[in-house]
Amino acid sequence: MSVAHILTQAAPPGRIEVDQVSISLGHGADAFEAVRELDFSVAPGELICILGPSGCGKSTLLGALAGHLSISAGSLTVDGETVAGPSPHRGMVFQQHTLFPWKKVRENVAFGPKMRGISKNERLRSAEEILALVGLSGFEGFYPSQLSGGMQQRVEIARVLINRPYVLLMDEPFGALDAQTRSMMHGILLDIWTKIPTTTLFVTHDIDEALFLADRVIVMSARPGRVIEDIRVPFARPRRPELVAEIEFTRLKRHFIELLRIPNASEPLPRLNPLGEV
Repeated sequence: MSVAHILTQAAPPGRIEVDQVSISLGHGADAFEAVRELDFSVAPGELICILGPSGCGKSTLLGALAGHLSISAGSLTVDGETVAGPSPHRGMVFQQHTLFPWKKVRENVAFGPKMRGISKNERLRSAEEILALVGLSGFEGFYPSQLSGGMQQRVEIARVLINRPYVLLMDEPFGALDAQTRSMMHGILLDIWTKIPTTTLFVTHDIDEALFLADRVIVMSARPGRVIEDIRVPFARPRRPELVAEIEFTRLKRHFIELLRIPNASEPLPRLNPLGEV
């Protein structure tokens, strides 16, 4: 299936239900509770940012949604089906790229379709179309080591999207990039998401990043991670870099700073109305 056909399809499935999910890691004396009674849902096509301090279980939650970790309590479903293991319908992008250094960009992106038995001509054509979508036309014959960090992450995103996942899981994918490249990648991601509106869960500890990207921001407490607030971001799309200087953006950012300053989220804070006002 070509990218052109993907773009003309209706919004894909991808409803996520996280119902009282707890996850414990480790064994015996080393066991600990990573997240506790997480409860939220994500509609198909939503872009959700999971915001929280380091070690709060954000990546653990993504690992469970990807099917790499088991939950210890509750229910985790995608489109009504229990997450019981990895699936091509759930794609993962990590902070550090996982590209094969010995394969050229085109072959890296085409690897998933190759594993599914897609013919060489079709998978390479699809790879080139996806690479054009992420702004990398002309770099198909390069090796990953010849690309910048931002370009490598675009290849990583293309390699996931070519599999047409219903859910895109992104674990601080721009965390290792410099500020200028990171800002550029925000714009690229939103452009891709506009064209292929895949349900996206984006993990970050950067407040500006969460507010700029998300439809909703789910704020987690320190470990064991719990949902302490679920806020719909009121800014219209498309979003421009100048958004970070607007008053409403600053108000929401200040509220998130206060939330993240609470070690165990036991101190109540006033909730925000849809305009970001206390």
